[in-house]
Amino acid sequence: METWESLEAACRACDKCSLHATRTNCVFGTGSRTADLLFVGEAPGEQEDLSGVPFVGRAGKLLDQYLFAVDIPREDVYIANILKCRPPQNRDPLPEEEDACMDYLRAQVKLIDPKVIVCLGRISAMRLIKPDFRITREHGQWFERGKYLITAVYHPAALLRDPRKKEEMLTDMQAIRAKLEELAEVRA
Repeated sequence: METWESLEAACRACDKCSLHATRTNCVFGTGSRTADLLFVGEAPGEQEDLSGVPFVGRAGKLLDQYLFAVDIPREDVYIANILKCRPPQNRDPLPEEEDACMDYLRAQVKLIDPKVIVCLGRISAMRLIKPDFRITREHGQWFERGKYLITAVYHPAALLRDPRKKEEMLTDMQAIRAKLEELAEVRA
């Protein structure tokens, strides 16, 4: 899985867990393969399973609004999920399903080599930042994992259920934009 083509082919042929049997499409990822900013969600939903593209449903449209609000073009970022197949009824991913897909995500991170990784929601943060991550207390905080800066924000689907958190999300997205600008200045 050293190239995008071999990685995507391996992912589409994957049968490491039972989810492959019920998927419509493998939802590999989308966006710039040289992005400085990588968003990682937990798993595809129904619309994503139908289209094969992550974050295209209601939650994806809300994410697009936040990206627009902070002047980050969606085509300049890469968006992926831990799981590449939809869990039934959009239930939380099982640990063994996450384990089956993690090598694909690790390979995507290696190929993209982003400056910043943003976990969309608690499940992604619990997997990528720390197992006891608390999204309501720790969203917007920065962590270093190897050479990557990583943070977590509310999952857009959670904001659809609880709009009171939308302002906090905007603040977190503004901080992500500021961090990208800061990193660009350091490189200049």
